[in-house]
Amino acid sequence: MQIALEWAEKGLNTTTPNPRVGCVIVKNQQIIGAGFTQPAGQAHAEVQALRNATANGYDVRSATAYVTLEPCSHFGRTPPCADALVNAGLKRVVAAILDPNPQVAGRGLERIRAAGIDVECPVLEDAAHEMNIGFFKRMQTGKPWVRMKAAASLDGKTALHNNQSQWITGAEARADGHHWRARACAILTGIGTLLEDNPQLTVRAFPVTRQPLRIIVDSKLQTPTSAKALNYADSSGALIVYAVPNPEQQARLIAAGAELLYLPNAHGKVDLPALMLELGRREINELHIEAGSKLNGSLIREGCVDELLLYLAPSLLGDARGLFDLPALDDLTQQTRLRFRQIQQIGEDLRVLARFYPS
Repeated sequence: MQIALEWAEKGLNTTTPNPRVGCVIVKNQQIIGAGFTQPAGQAHAEVQALRNATANGYDVRSATAYVTLEPCSHFGRTPPCADALVNAGLKRVVAAILDPNPQVAGRGLERIRAAGIDVECPVLEDAAHEMNIGFFKRMQTGKPWVRMKAAASLDGKTALHNNQSQWITGAEARADGHHWRARACAILTGIGTLLEDNPQLTVRAFPVTRQPLRIIVDSKLQTPTSAKALNYADSSGALIVYAVPNPEQQARLIAAGAELLYLPNAHGKVDLPALMLELGRREINELHIEAGSKLNGSLIREGCVDELLLYLAPSLLGDARGLFDLPALDDLTQQTRLRFRQIQQIGEDLRVLARFYPS
């Protein structure tokens, strides 16, 4: 199963909105075929592995399939993988974890078991869940897994008061950040960051076949049509979420290629929890946040963030801008608690992954 998980990781940046799945076919203690889920509309991992075994000249009858997610049992963009495994004449199917999709949810394994094939599940369940943490959350809550990225000095400062922020962390940390961008379905920033930094919101550290959707939270539609995030030639597109109508600016932004989404709350700002539900409806599994302290603070206060991805440089900036604009507390019992998921040195910097309870 560990090898199947390694195959699943090959689709880390490309399978969205489908889950990342790997499959290996074993016969006589030898791997005879392997595969991973292709981009949406193309073959799933099980079919890829069966095809690979056949291409290698092997007979898959009476073999065992190890797959990192329960095989699907419904017709979506492709036929059911459970049927493909049954029709192949396998002896045994081992699944790492049940599929949280209500259209599957145990039915895939039931169909395989009903065909007389031995079934085992779960195996390495936690690792399989981590591989598709966004898919699981979307299926179970209707919202994406939200990962907030920021780079700061060791005293938690992200920029000087004159807005100078490039660069606090080193080249290795910045390149590592692009790997997290690449796995996300969408990258979100706020109008403050857009006006100050004019970010592209793209993956550029290495070649990719898919760029994430670019999302700008811009209550008053202040985004200039010249913004780099609107002028990147790819099919992923840019979405501007606003709260205060401005027909003339709306027309200009639409002409510049942006999609607009009107989503106000009662205070004339963008309704952030409603935005998370809308992104879930759009099949966004993982949302990557790269914003300033104000939007970061708002997202945390609204309970929209699951995980922090922090790069900490071995430096001190003193009186400078911080990570999150959060209200002062009256008592330590009010503090927001997180748990460390991983701490790793990247170049000269530290990468910290920490999760909010109860995510």
